[in-house]
Amino acid sequence: MQVSDGYELVDFGGGARLERFGDRMVDRPHPGALGARLVPAAWTADLRFDRDSGWTGPAAGDPPWPIEVVGLTLELRATDTGQVGLFPEHLAMVSWLRDRIQVRAATGAAGGRAAAPAVLHLFAYTGVATLALAAAGAAVTHVDSARPTVAWARRNADASGLADRPIRWIVDDAPAFAKREARRGRRYDGLVLDPPTYGHGPAGRPWQLADQLPDLLDTCATLLVPEAFVLLTAHTPGLDGNRLASMLTRMRSGPPPPVEHGDLFVETGDGRRLELGAFARWPTGAS
Repeated sequence: MQVSDGYELVDFGGGARLERFGDRMVDRPHPGALGARLVPAAWTADLRFDRDSGWTGPAAGDPPWPIEVVGLTLELRATDTGQVGLFPEHLAMVSWLRDRIQVRAATGAAGGRAAAPAVLHLFAYTGVATLALAAAGAAVTHVDSARPTVAWARRNADASGLADRPIRWIVDDAPAFAKREARRGRRYDGLVLDPPTYGHGPAGRPWQLADQLPDLLDTCATLLVPEAFVLLTAHTPGLDGNRLASMLTRMRSGPPPPVEHGDLFVETGDGRRLELGAFARWPTGAS
């Protein structure tokens, strides 16, 4: 994926990637950024992250800065974990999500249903998918366990002119919230999940995606209307799109639905691809 507005993958190699986020050049390590750097003269960064020493560079310690991507305005900042508040590989999913909302809205209107399509977004981070869905006309339930991250997502909604959209901002453990929604009998037209590889749930209980995702998907299956759409993304080594697709098929009884799957990646201007995870989604169709 090559993004021409606020984000660009400039170069990668030597175990690092060089990216432009708005007006900042950012140099960060990545284990998949192998081989030689093809644009060595470009590697003068405003921000550089090292796992041992943290952030350095002329912009280290600066306040957050804005970026405009896929019609949204986001606040970025250098975090202690080496992130900046945007996973650029997710931007390629936005047009598919918007298409799904248009389809669900048209189906509902044809059936006499005036309500906005309801979407559950688990592990929602700083809200790119939430805001894209809300801008397309969805009513979104945004769930993340980190209160500062949910506050960050709300600032992004304000910056994008979407503060008045029907978004429920929930600070909670995703599996626990899904189970409560199931007991309440809630139903959703769509589901978006981007679970971490590792994490901690209530009372410090560990989360390991490979072990606990199947149970979460079983719970989520009870929350979906028959025509619902699902997008599952992951950044876990060894968990490719084919395996994610296999996990999604267990969410439906009867014949398995057609599931589209593939790699999450970003691309340099000269066409070199840096793989950053995997996705699976249904229904197949417009992207």
